[in-house]
Amino acid sequence: MLEKNNKKLINAWASFDWANSVYNLIVTTAIFPIYYLGTTQEAFGGEMVEFFGISIKNSVLYSYAISISFMVIVFISPVLSGIADYGGLKKRFMQFFTYLGSMACIGLYFFTGENVEYGIACSITASIGFAGSLVFYNGFLPEVASKEKMDSVSARGFAMGYIGSVILLIINLVLYKKYEVFGFENGSSATRFGFILVGVWWLGFSQIAFYYLKDSHSRKAITMKILGNGTRELKKVWEVVKDRSVMKQFLYSFFLFSMGVQTVMLLAPLFADKEIGMGADEMIYIVLILQILAIGGAYFFAWLSKLKGNGFAISTSLLIWTFICISG
Repeated sequence: MLEKNNKKLINAWASFDWANSVYNLIVTTAIFPIYYLGTTQEAFGGEMVEFFGISIKNSVLYSYAISISFMVIVFISPVLSGIADYGGLKKRFMQFFTYLGSMACIGLYFFTGENVEYGIACSITASIGFAGSLVFYNGFLPEVASKEKMDSVSARGFAMGYIGSVILLIINLVLYKKYEVFGFENGSSATRFGFILVGVWWLGFSQIAFYYLKDSHSRKAITMKILGNGTRELKKVWEVVKDRSVMKQFLYSFFLFSMGVQTVMLLAPLFADKEIGMGADEMIYIVLILQILAIGGAYFFAWLSKLKGNGFAISTSLLIWTFICISG
C-alpha cells in the first residue's frame, strides 16, 4: 500500500512526466514530423511515397499511423487494465509500455526516409508505448494523492513534463544548429541522434518512478476470467451510465473534447508545414515558446480549478481552444 500525499512519492510519480513528455514534444510535435516530411520528400522526390507498394501522400500516411496507434490502445486498454487491477501488475505494464516506446524512439535513428515502412512501424510502436504507459501512470494518481490534492499533484506532473521536455528540446536544437561542432556529418544525422537521446531520457528517468511506485501485494493468478475483467467492468459501468443522464453527457462531451484536442496536438506540425508553409526552425522555436508558457499554464489552471471549480477551469480553457481553432 502506497502512502498518500507523501512528498517523496509524489515527486517520484511526477518525475514520470519529466521522463516521457520528451517523446510527446520532440517525436510527436516538434522534430520528428518535420524530419519525417523532409526526408520522405527528399527520398521519393515529392510528397507521394511508396508504402508497401501503395502510393500515398506522406502527411496522410503519418496521420493514419498515429490514428492506428491510438486504435490499438483503445482495444487493448480494457483487457490490460483488468489484468493490472486484478493481478496487481499496474507497475509492470507501465514498465512494459515505457520500454516499448523508448526503444522504438531509439530505433528511429535508423529511419532515413527511403525506409518509410520501418519509420512508420517505429512511430506507431512509440505512440503505443507512450499512450499505454499513461494509462497505468494516471491509474497511480489516486494511490499517491488524496482527492483534495489531486489537482495540485497532477499540475506538478504536467509542469515537470513541460520543463523536462523543454530542456531536451533545447539540447536537440543546439545539436541540430551546431552539428559540425559535435562531429555530425549534417543536421539530419544530428536530428537522428536526438531520437536516441529521447529514448534514453525516457528510459532512464522513468526508473525514478519505477523505484518508488509499488504494485499491490495481493496478486492473483492470470486466468482467462481475469483477461475479460476489464471488458466486463466497462459493461457494468455502461449499464449504470445509461440511467444517469449527467454522467452520460459528460462522457459524450469528453469524447468530443479529447478527439478535438488530440487532433490539433498531433496534426499541428503537418498543418504548419503544409498549409502555413512554416519552416523547421520557426516551428521548433514556436513549440519551445509554447512549452515554456505551458509550465505557467499548468499551475494557473490548477489554481483556477481550486478557486472556481474544475468545471469553470475546463470551460475557460475550452473556450480559448475553440477561439484558436476557429481562427486557424
